[in-house]
Amino acid sequence: MAALIEFPADDPERARRFWAGLLEVDLAERGPADGAGWVAESAGVRVGVHERGRGPGDTASLPYFPVADMTSALRKVEDLGGSLVHPGERWSICRDSEGTPFALEQR
Repeated sequence: MAALIEFPADDPERARRFWAGLLEVDLAERGPADGAGWVAESAGVRVGVHERGRGPGDTASLPYFPVADMTSALRKVEDLGGSLVHPGERWSICRDSEGTPFALEQR
């Protein structure tokens, strides 16, 4: 399972051209169930680009880590001293014990 790094962009088309050119991949449009934007896999890592918004995952690049069980993973985040910013069933945004944001993706 590949991790995902998501890049929000003020100009999504420009960002899409940048990452596609740099990584030599085709960033394909996501399906309706996968959210807005584009995604590709490169060297075992999924890279996504979407329009910058005001949500907790829309202000800076954000690594997404795959988890088998979101409920258990969120419990671990809190048990290990992290915090939940935006818990969800499929995607959750958290902060580690030092305040660094990251996300979890239900696989």
